[in-house]
Amino acid sequence: MLVRQAANVLELMEYFARRKRPATLAEISDDLGWPRSSTFNLVGTIADKGWLYEPRARNGYYPSPRWLTLARTVAEAEPLPDAAHALALEIADKTGETTAIAALAGTNAIFLDVVECSHSVRYFAQIGDRVPVHASSVGRAILAQQSPEERRGIYRKIRFEPFSDTTPCSAEAVEEALTEAAERGYHQSSSEYIADLAGVAVPLPINHRRLSLVVAGPTSRCLTRRPETAATILACIERFLPDIAPN
Repeated sequence: MLVRQAANVLELMEYFARRKRPATLAEISDDLGWPRSSTFNLVGTIADKGWLYEPRARNGYYPSPRWLTLARTVAEAEPLPDAAHALALEIADKTGETTAIAALAGTNAIFLDVVECSHSVRYFAQIGDRVPVHASSVGRAILAQQSPEERRGIYRKIRFEPFSDTTPCSAEAVEEALTEAAERGYHQSSSEYIADLAGVAVPLPINHRRLSLVVAGPTSRCLTRRPETAATILACIERFLPDIAPN
């Protein structure tokens, strides 16, 4: 269930992240397609709470530094180990493809860290991007760490939208993919959510957190290399394991 007012606050912050400069109420309303009255009420409320301010009089609103302070405080309380980013860097370098670390966010996998490769044709991803947990190797590598009961609870919330012919469109199909991945030793995908994208993912054990790591790129380069990519990922994780998950 979507709570529109909460969604609008987040959409407003994403709007400013794209815009990178102040915006007037009229600009916000027009750009986001919101009614003027709703825009006035929402922006006014957020400004009254100190999350928006006017850098110059009558020149529009912009997020205040309070967002950055809050984000830093939250991130510092539950950070990824520095070794986790070093691991992603090394895997991206060895595979030549975009590498990301993800966690569960509702019915999606959300990227906590991303290292993009240098190819002109590559998987473009950034921190905060989300992919459906059932329609991605990175998502299923997280599901594999849940108990059957926990997975059933997640499945009840998924719409199982068929993004392509290869999308697992039922709980049974996802469970079958998890079984196959357990036998194979890694999770894989091919154009399940994003066309012409192939991925390889594995669980990433970092203390109590159920994370996963994925390497993804265009099918023309990555589809037939998935076993080789998986071997590279697993070898790197084994070497970094004492640093990312110390006893």
